[in-house]
Parts: sequence; C-alpha cells; structure tokens
Amino acid sequence: MINHEGRIKAAFASGVFVLKLCGDVRLTLCATLDRQAQQLAETPGLETLIIDLRDTTNVDSTALGFLAKVAMAVQGRVSEPPTIIADNPDVQRMLDVMGFSRIFTLVDAPITEARELHDLPEIPTDVEETRQRVLEAHRILMRLNEHNREEFQPLVEMLEAQQAASHGP
Repeated sequence: MINHEGRIKAAFASGVFVLKLCGDVRLTLCATLDRQAQQLAETPGLETLIIDLRDTTNVDSTALGFLAKVAMAVQGRVSEPPTIIADNPDVQRMLDVMGFSRIFTLVDAPITEARELHDLPEIPTDVEETRQRVLEAHRILMRLNEHNREEFQPLVEMLEAQQAASHGP
C-alpha cells in the first residue's frame, strides 16, 4: 500500500538544495515549507534550488503559495530561477495555470538524481497560525497572474474578514 500522506524531504550538497514533496501535500505542511523558505534565504553557498514533485499525488493551493515563497526567498541569491521537476500532467497543468513559469524553470525530468534526501520534521501549528499561512500563500499566488487573482480573491477576502473578526475592535 502506498502512503499518500504528504511529507517533505531535503538534501543539500555542493551548492544544490533539493526539496522533494511526496504524497498529498497540503496546508498542514506549510509551516515546514515556510521554515524552509526562511532557512534557504540564509543558506550560505546556495547556488541551485530544485523542487521535485514527481512523487506528489496532490499539492493544494496553500502549499503552492509556499513553494512560490520558497522561490522568492532565493531570488537574487541564485543565478538561475529555481527548477521544479514534475512529470504528472495534472501537476504540470496546475503549475502552468498558476503562473509558476514566471518564477521557476519547469522540467519533467531531473538533470541528475539527488542522493540522501532526509525527511524534514513536520512543524505543528495552531488554527490561527494556519489561517495566517493560508492567507499569506494565497496573497502570493494572487501576485503571480490574473487567473490566480480572480480565483483566490474571494478566499482571501473571507480569511481577512475572519482575521478582523477574531482580533476584534
């Protein structure tokens, strides 16, 4: 039986950082992706970022927003745009529609296989932190293209209203 639960693996060697997403990657893993974005922004010797989605069965929009955040975190620090490897036609289509070709190089096969990936620990979050991350992820996606802006505007407005209500006057 295949484990469909999402997880994230990583490896860093010779200036190349590989982030491999496996299974069903959802907002529950966004704290992990967020921490990774912050760490990558400060990683000395980083030359190349590769995100491998070949073992991914699904990536929800919140996780996609944090993948975009990871790409933005390394902009100006790496000479080439980060690469996403995706061989699933549904995932490729989703990345295309979301405008990921603006911030990533999209390929369907790796140049070389990464070795010795290790699991990143899942970072627990509470409801409020999760809501903040969902909001941040969708704001990032909305900046990528008009399709995303139209698609996610209602969700962002709803989350902003919830946020305002929960913080009160």
